[in-house]
Amino acid sequence: MLEIVVETENRERHVRVSAEALAGLVRRIGGPGDRFLVLQRIPDLPDVFAQVWHESGGDYTLEHRDGAPDRHRRTSADGSGTVIAALTGWARQEAGWDSGPRWSPLDPGPAREVPPLDLGAEEREQLEARVREALAGGYVSRADLAEIAEDHLVTGDRRPVSREQARALADRLWLERVAEQAGWQGETDPERLTRAFSALEAAGITACENFTCCRNCGDSEIGGVGRPDARGFVYFHSQGTDSAAAGHGLPLLYGGFDGAPATAAAVGREAVAALAAAGLRTEWDGDPGRVVTVTPLDWRRRLTG
Repeated sequence: MLEIVVETENRERHVRVSAEALAGLVRRIGGPGDRFLVLQRIPDLPDVFAQVWHESGGDYTLEHRDGAPDRHRRTSADGSGTVIAALTGWARQEAGWDSGPRWSPLDPGPAREVPPLDLGAEEREQLEARVREALAGGYVSRADLAEIAEDHLVTGDRRPVSREQARALADRLWLERVAEQAGWQGETDPERLTRAFSALEAAGITACENFTCCRNCGDSEIGGVGRPDARGFVYFHSQGTDSAAAGHGLPLLYGGFDGAPATAAAVGREAVAALAAAGLRTEWDGDPGRVVTVTPLDWRRRLTG
């Protein structure tokens, strides 16, 4: 799989696609509401992306940027083959991937300076702590993180952090976390959890990570996701993510779509078995009225973006 995320005009999000799937997405674009793709690396890096625009009957417009504004380039191609080769090479970070097309620099215009935050030490510490908490959870994108930074200190008519300041803060702390996770070795506990949830999905149980904000919302919405023939569900909400990131274990909610306690207990047992097969330990007494808690847990979830 390619270590990229591909987003489409019609709001599809494809994470770690194969080269064949990327080629299919390139060939598909061109119709109304489905004319472009934006590619980011995993983990996402500020101002590093590739994108392509195409309308049926016309050429493809291909762009890429590698950080600084003066490293933004554009070219055009009359067929999908050139675009597929370039984007696949970019995704694989192959040497010379951009040597085929003839690229032209784009003028970004004057850079806008972001004023420093006008916050006291206590508010600054509170704001950074909230942003780091979201980063530790691991499910946020850079856009999510900037929104958290912009809104966290809002009270009434006071908005002490502008959108530009929020983005600058979010990107700085994001890159700190990216550098930190570069030193992590091997499979992490959150990746083992994802492997267990994938096994549950394959067995006919809807399994969702970081799903909704709380149990009330999760229980009311879980039936609308996953396969229509699913026997039951397992999920944890964002408060559970915060608990895991803080070192308190991860509570899992589960049940059967028929509402029967026996079905819920059976789903609970399947969840415990799938987690054990992935190398994770749980605490649960078999009572379908009690949560399954994954513990101990070393919560190091790699960022995607």
